[in-house]
Amino acid sequence: MHRRRRTALVLTAAIAAAAPLLTACGNDAHPGAAAVVGGQRITVAQLQSRVDEVRRAQRAAVPNESQYQQVVASTSSLTRDTLHNMVLDQVLHRAARDQGIGVTRSEVQRMRADLERRAGGSKGLQTAWLQKYGIAPGHLDDNLRLQLEAQKLAAKLGTDTSQPAFWQALSKASAELHVDLNPRYGSWDVQKSSRVDARTPWVREVTTTGDGQPLTM
Repeated sequence: MHRRRRTALVLTAAIAAAAPLLTACGNDAHPGAAAVVGGQRITVAQLQSRVDEVRRAQRAAVPNESQYQQVVASTSSLTRDTLHNMVLDQVLHRAARDQGIGVTRSEVQRMRADLERRAGGSKGLQTAWLQKYGIAPGHLDDNLRLQLEAQKLAAKLGTDTSQPAFWQALSKASAELHVDLNPRYGSWDVQKSSRVDARTPWVREVTTTGDGQPLTM
């Protein structure tokens, strides 16, 4: 993955919003788990709940049905991208912890207040984060905490988030956590700290519209 693209993933904890479900037959190494990170499961239910939050927020922001369907059609990988970011969140947190880095609630609040001023208020910031990064309002503070961790980690390493030293720290954390993705969602590249797609002809992608109606891709 291009270095600049991966940097954007860290600082936004999301890629463009969408909601595909992956259905497949076959054996899962971890039944019911979308991923196992540091011995802890990210369940398929937890993943889908996060995706549904984004969909509900998008639906509320785009009441016109035709426009909403365009949003669904134009963004087709939220489930996998959301899982990527749920894993990357933990990897970054581990890398920051390894360096003795923490983020306080007051630091998050100050960052949010500054961004709200720029965005014209709380609603403006929530809308911007939803549209640009696929972050549901309920996870905005989590995302800002992630950004602060990334900034502090880069500073501690004497680099920035676009440089190899930063990503080497994430690679080390990925290896420590033994990230294991359910094959239906691809695999985790430890060196790049990134999810990669696996070619699985037995996988069928289905995108939901947020109201339970599937759209076969």
